[in-house]
Amino acid sequence: MKFKGFLFILSFLRVEGIALFPFIFIKRESPGPFLINHERIHIRQQLEMGIIIFYIWYLVEYFIRLVQHRNHYLAYLHISFEREAYQNQFNLDYLQNRSFWAFWRYLKG
Repeated sequence: MKFKGFLFILSFLRVEGIALFPFIFIKRESPGPFLINHERIHIRQQLEMGIIIFYIWYLVEYFIRLVQHRNHYLAYLHISFEREAYQNQFNLDYLQNRSFWAFWRYLKG
């Protein structure tokens, strides 16, 4: 899978990868195509919403989920952006067929 963008390896990361438009930071030298696809989904989300609005929405939704679930990891997993990325990270063609603002259908829950 080709990746068009800026990919950096940061071994000190506490997570496997993070997308901060236009960059993807990963923890390991060989992340595999599914992690890269997951992060590319986040890059698309950031582009669609606008970068600042995406980060504000992400944080607000995280805190709402934290109140709902009273657990950091569960709150993170239930953020609509993460739900979309996790459910589609194994479909390497997902971004080619993804509809605009597809994360919207993952808001519930």
